[in-house]
Amino acid sequence: MVQPWQDTTLPAPVRAADLLARMTLEERLAQLYSVWPGSSTEGEDVAPLQHEMSEDVDLDALLPHGLGQLTRPFGTAPVDPAKGAARLADLQRRVSAANRFGIPALAHEECLTGFTAWRATVFPTPLAWGASFDPALIAEMAAGIGDGLREAGIHQGLAPVLDVVRDPRWGRTEESIGEDPYLVGTIGTAYVRGLQSAGVIATLKHFAGYSASRGARNHAPVSIGPRELADVILPPFEMAVRDGGARSVMPAYNDLDGLPAHAHTPLLTELLREAWGFEGTVVSDYFGVTLLESAHRVADSPGGAAALALTAGVDVELPAVRCFGAPLLEAVRSGEAPEPAVDRAVLRVLTQKCELGLLDPDWEPQPPPVLDLDPPRLRELAARVAEESVVLLANTDGVLPLGDGGRIAVVGPLADDPSGMMGCYAFPRHVGVEHPDVPMGVTVPTVREALATEFPGARLVDDPAGADLCVAVLGDRSGLFGRGTSGEGCDAPDLQFPEGQGELLDALLESGTPVVLVLLTGRPYALGRWADRLAAVVQAFFPGQEGGRAVAGVLSGRVNPSGRLPVSVPRDPGGQPWTYLTPPLGQVHDASSIDPTPLFPFGHGLSYTRFDWEAPQVDDPAPATDGETSLRLTVRNTGERAGTEVVQIYLRTPVSRVARPVTRLIGYARVPLRPQESAVVHVTVPADAAAYTGPDGSRILEPGRLFVDLAASSTDTRHTVELTLTGEKRVLGHDRRFGCEVSVK
Repeated sequence: MVQPWQDTTLPAPVRAADLLARMTLEERLAQLYSVWPGSSTEGEDVAPLQHEMSEDVDLDALLPHGLGQLTRPFGTAPVDPAKGAARLADLQRRVSAANRFGIPALAHEECLTGFTAWRATVFPTPLAWGASFDPALIAEMAAGIGDGLREAGIHQGLAPVLDVVRDPRWGRTEESIGEDPYLVGTIGTAYVRGLQSAGVIATLKHFAGYSASRGARNHAPVSIGPRELADVILPPFEMAVRDGGARSVMPAYNDLDGLPAHAHTPLLTELLREAWGFEGTVVSDYFGVTLLESAHRVADSPGGAAALALTAGVDVELPAVRCFGAPLLEAVRSGEAPEPAVDRAVLRVLTQKCELGLLDPDWEPQPPPVLDLDPPRLRELAARVAEESVVLLANTDGVLPLGDGGRIAVVGPLADDPSGMMGCYAFPRHVGVEHPDVPMGVTVPTVREALATEFPGARLVDDPAGADLCVAVLGDRSGLFGRGTSGEGCDAPDLQFPEGQGELLDALLESGTPVVLVLLTGRPYALGRWADRLAAVVQAFFPGQEGGRAVAGVLSGRVNPSGRLPVSVPRDPGGQPWTYLTPPLGQVHDASSIDPTPLFPFGHGLSYTRFDWEAPQVDDPAPATDGETSLRLTVRNTGERAGTEVVQIYLRTPVSRVARPVTRLIGYARVPLRPQESAVVHVTVPADAAAYTGPDGSRILEPGRLFVDLAASSTDTRHTVELTLTGEKRVLGHDRRFGCEVSVK
């Protein structure tokens, strides 16, 4: 007889509730933790304190109760994709056969720059996604990543990172999308939609405030005010939950004003679930529950840590069973942890498994006989993202694009090193470095190799002496926990070039040969020292396995650069933190001797063609506070090359009840145009876009003057439209509109 929980015609919550009622306490708790196959006490950590916290697990003893999750079956060691899928399928059969309901585990993997697995396509880092200003392309990329995950037997991906950059010294800047919440929110939401369109759960991280840590130190306390939290940090998560339908959220390692995120009931329950309507699962960051006891010291035992996290709203402990197993069982039996909180979490987990088909009577893992994780389609996608993300920062006297001929010196520590293409969550940098005898698994042309192909008529040399031009390739090598110059746990004391590369650049410039600086980095570095001495500057943020070809294409002109800065590039290495989202007193003024003005502002980027922006037309210059208005802007390519302009829309409010950023992004659009071609950019500006968190903590919108800037960067305004909001003051809820609707026709 088919039980209600097996009846596929019933809604998932109904089926899950029926199954929950049939389970013992031990069986319920088993759905709330994971095991990590392959994790050991040897080698280097790929998670904080991994080897200190890893323990041998007796699967034979655990599995009769069931198992909630399997941690990183592909991303812990090199494994042939097809063999890995077959091994995972065998493990799933073992899991389901061992428990009386036949419930398999939900398998998760990292997927920040593609599937973090051996021989999988390495995409550009999220900072490069931000530089593309192209949500549609990022959604397509994420769908492609999701296809590979699903085919391999993975159900959940631990991405995207929605932390808004507040201080680029933070090592995980490379994992972030940018310094503006609207850009982060729109790009991140596109990633969520793409990944979940492939049937893979997206996991938003790190909720919340992680990027605003003191001194930009990983895991350090966060002491931001409630308005910065509400207006800068939280909107990307709210967008991804509300507009993207994200099905999972991961709390951050940090505390917020003393309250750790993994024990933060106001954040995980009152805001996320009750205010935003989130119905998915909250999964801990790796060992995040244990850290409540060992690092935050808000619990005195594993069971106490489990009780705090579970009660606050954490549903699943990752990556292994430490607190939600026997310690939580004892805490429930002693009354320290409430059993209804267990049932609440288990119901969410079972509902999600039901939605994935894992509770269907005919579910059976089906590993493919052949599994290609780096097919031509994904490599082509990786190339498109890389090409759209390269930013031309400077081009003195039009030295770029280069002609094919002459002697080109190609120098610098990353000139012939593929590591400059990949972030710390790319498999070759995340795990592969611990297996030097194993091939990289994917082809990653270096800048030098790509230039040799791009310029067959040129002679590439190693010394600028006698060269017509020098291409200096500088930047970062990503790594984990101090094993790189960028990446998780690789925080920087300042924004000087790492490892003496500034002195190398000085020496190259002293040679007298014109220098084109190519940057392969995970964060922006201060360039003011060389601002007037470089022939050109090209910025790429860990552009992935096709990044070398993308950079070479920009240097040759095969690719007309269209990337725009998702983070400001500083003039000086100190004076941080700084982003463009600052009130007037956060900018240069006479009361301070420090000038934080960036060398290149947020949104900046050059092209090899020219664009003319005609004066915009406005439908209604006095919309109501509960209304909207429409703008139309004609953009024409007046140059001789096809190119893409990025129209950015910023909002300024001359007077507010609290100190507000001078300007902030509320919309944008890529406008691809052939020579002499024009297009009309249609912009709908909702009054909601002017709302902000007022003195009493509510989000308010008041009548009065606004300025909408149509701009090529946060400081390059082409046209300004003055609006006057009319009507009554409004208090907005979580159904508000975040920004502009923009289309190109």
